[in-house]
Amino acid sequence: MNLNCRFCNKTLKEKLIDLGMSPLSNSFLKKSMLSNDEKKFPLCVYVCHNCFLTQIPEFKKAEEIFKNYAYFSSYSNSWLQHAKRYVDMMNNRFGFNRNNLIVEIASNDGYLLQYFKKKNIPVLGIEPALNVAKVAKEKRIPTTTEFFNTKNAEKLKKHGKSADLIIGNNVLAHVPNLNDFIKGLKILLKPNGIITMEFPHLLNLIQKNQFDTIYHEHYSYFSLYTVEKIFSFHELTIFDVEKIPTHGGSLRIYVKHSNNNQILKNHNVQNVIEEEEKFGLKNISTYSNFKNNVKSVKKNLRDFFIEAKKAEKKIICYGAAAKGNTLLNYCEIGKEYIEYVVDNNIHKQGLYLPGTHIPIKNPDEIRKTKPDYLLILPWNLQEEIIEQMNYIKEWGGKFVVPIPKVTII
Repeated sequence: MNLNCRFCNKTLKEKLIDLGMSPLSNSFLKKSMLSNDEKKFPLCVYVCHNCFLTQIPEFKKAEEIFKNYAYFSSYSNSWLQHAKRYVDMMNNRFGFNRNNLIVEIASNDGYLLQYFKKKNIPVLGIEPALNVAKVAKEKRIPTTTEFFNTKNAEKLKKHGKSADLIIGNNVLAHVPNLNDFIKGLKILLKPNGIITMEFPHLLNLIQKNQFDTIYHEHYSYFSLYTVEKIFSFHELTIFDVEKIPTHGGSLRIYVKHSNNNQILKNHNVQNVIEEEEKFGLKNISTYSNFKNNVKSVKKNLRDFFIEAKKAEKKIICYGAAAKGNTLLNYCEIGKEYIEYVVDNNIHKQGLYLPGTHIPIKNPDEIRKTKPDYLLILPWNLQEEIIEQMNYIKEWGGKFVVPIPKVTII
């Protein structure tokens, strides 16, 4: 079967990594579903030799994945703080007011738009997951429940909903039809409007062995070099970029219409692209070396579990995160090593992890069972989690962080 790049349509030949067959990472199971055959799909990542877009084929339609979604942004305090800082920064820098319209794509439960709303700035959320959008609407955040594309953008524009600011945090990776999506951004954006997008930086994924951020819901993995090429193709210009610490190291890009001469492009964009080139992101051999590093992480993590089991140590996981499901399924670590995982998200409690079928419980369970080790699956939130769960040290408990290498704290 020939696979083609979702941006430039060239045939995909080079593999970044093959993580084998895996269930959808956010498809949590009810107890009644455990005896059923669980669907698994190839989790193989390709690199386009022409534009260097790193991507997985669309084995499962986005409509099937995101119509009912288990991820609620507001359950992370650090993510809420990140959103509030962003709103304050954007207001200070660009001076938005009640005459503007802020549109967020994949607005989730209103975690970010609520801060613009508090400043009396008009907002509109676009969130296809019905269960998540319902929570946003309860917060009185105007929200449409559909997927964003050119058709949707035309409809919003026709109804006077053109945007002064379009926000997309960690949505670009979730888009199977990139060209249609970005064309839609251009349609919806006012002539002097701004787009900001945040996405995990491919440079960090490779440099820091972040293979667990690969899952079926993430169709693409971006360098700034490739993102600039894609936006430029649609006559949109990245005029600034920031490195931000979220999700193990992300980029926030600032975008304008290419014919908007009021905003000047600064040197940050070229600086990051030069850093990528220096690391080798435009060299296929760089991608080939990644496989060996990931195999090393798998071996070391399995060795840790095997030794801990021999020593009769109890290991519990914190965070029923999508990345954790990729990690556990690829490393073949299941119920034989882990009794349960805890998560603050009440919508996940009582369910089971896909693939491994490990039960998800309330974090209060940890005080009852007093595990020796707490493996932090959403390692990008490790500081928040260690602060929250620091009481495990009362009985000598220790934290384990799996990425970029197995570390005991």
